[in-house]
Amino acid sequence: TVLLAGLFLPDEKMTPGKLLGASIGLFGVIVLIGPGALRGVGDSLLAQLAILGAALSYAFAGIYARRFLGSGINPFAAAGGQLLGSSLVLVAMMFAFDEPAELASGSFRTWGAVTAMAVVSTAFAYFLYFRLIAAAGATNALLVTLLIPITAILLGAAFLDERLRVEHFAGMAVIALGLSVIDGRLWQRDRT
Repeated sequence: TVLLAGLFLPDEKMTPGKLLGASIGLFGVIVLIGPGALRGVGDSLLAQLAILGAALSYAFAGIYARRFLGSGINPFAAAGGQLLGSSLVLVAMMFAFDEPAELASGSFRTWGAVTAMAVVSTAFAYFLYFRLIAAAGATNALLVTLLIPITAILLGAAFLDERLRVEHFAGMAVIALGLSVIDGRLWQRDRT
């Protein structure tokens, strides 16, 4: 997103600080997950290219949303439209590939879980996402992806009794450094 936003969004130009910060953050992710995770690069090339394609698609989606929202569209209307459109596609797919009568036979607990996921994890999250893109820009909004590995490691330690090692803390620190370089405010304060 840092690279592409600089090309497609006039108000989010790429700076050396953003490029350096993104590189530091990516290096922090490598430190966090361990360099051993890179040993399999090229083994399942098609799957690995699909993951890179998904990341590229995510970056373009944020940039497109920022351009779209920059034209004065309300972030809540954009989120609602996206959710309505995707729901219509899913309903059509449900009729094409599933038995709708079978789906309706779920328990109250199942439907409660599905409803909670739809309202909290999807609708509320999309409203928040579009609001954040409108307010902070695509680059800042999508930098949250650097926090996902940190969240996964911390949740694993909290709920799965996984042990945090030195490299986990080092990776978290490097990611935090990268994010602070991208943001730049901390470093501007030091100069003054």
